[in-house]
Amino acid sequence: MSWFEAIILGLVQGLTEFLPVSSSAHLRILGPLLPSGGDPGAAFTAITQLGTEAAVLIYFRKDLWRICSAWLSGLGQPLAKQNTDARMGWFIILGTIPIVVLGLLFHSAIESVLRNLYITATMLIVFALVLAFADFKGSKTRSIDQLTWRHAVVFGLAQAMALIPGVSRSGGTITGGLLLGYSREAAARYSFLLAIPAVIASGFYQLFKSWGDSAVAAGPTLLATAIAFISGYAVIVVFLKWISHHSYLVFVAYRIALGLMVFGLLAAGILSPT
Repeated sequence: MSWFEAIILGLVQGLTEFLPVSSSAHLRILGPLLPSGGDPGAAFTAITQLGTEAAVLIYFRKDLWRICSAWLSGLGQPLAKQNTDARMGWFIILGTIPIVVLGLLFHSAIESVLRNLYITATMLIVFALVLAFADFKGSKTRSIDQLTWRHAVVFGLAQAMALIPGVSRSGGTITGGLLLGYSREAAARYSFLLAIPAVIASGFYQLFKSWGDSAVAAGPTLLATAIAFISGYAVIVVFLKWISHHSYLVFVAYRIALGLMVFGLLAAGILSPT
């Protein structure tokens, strides 16, 4: 991977990580179209996501400090007596379990079979339609303070679907939230918070796993991660303002168009499915 390719891939990672369009799908699609012509790989994707999660940590630093402090203070107390922030800490832990369990069980498939571009293109289109349905039918009346234990599990299962490139971590979580009746902004904010443990754990796991591996160039990967951080922070700021006044339909249309384009490139032989 060249430095130029690292810049492009890092920018794409940052611009797409928090939008319901699947950053992993974009990296998977774009990689073979660059001069080196290769799939960046699951390891590169997971490591560069550390950059975007650093943006989340900084943007939500006050919320995270409050949640962590309340959670630690509430340890040993009956759950019924813990405040909203303390319960949010437990909800994030509970919602993280599905993606951790499924990620460990299917890690071989995630890094190989599930990166087939036919699967990616199909997921882009299918989950675009699911997102459209959720955005249309969801009541959008619940706030993030109304999160329950059952809903935390549903959010977690929705996030776990993003193990398949093309689904989108934020897209799956947001879709689940909309179907449960949460507002667009509440679903988006919780998707950011819920992603923190899983993405950071996955990123560091892949970092240590690929340490010394010539297939993951240290310099370009570090550059891509830094660019993902800068562009990702900008996207968080704009996206949360945008979604409080607009629907997700623009992302639905984009996902469908991208999925169809990938099918066209595959049919033309420009892209290889594996």
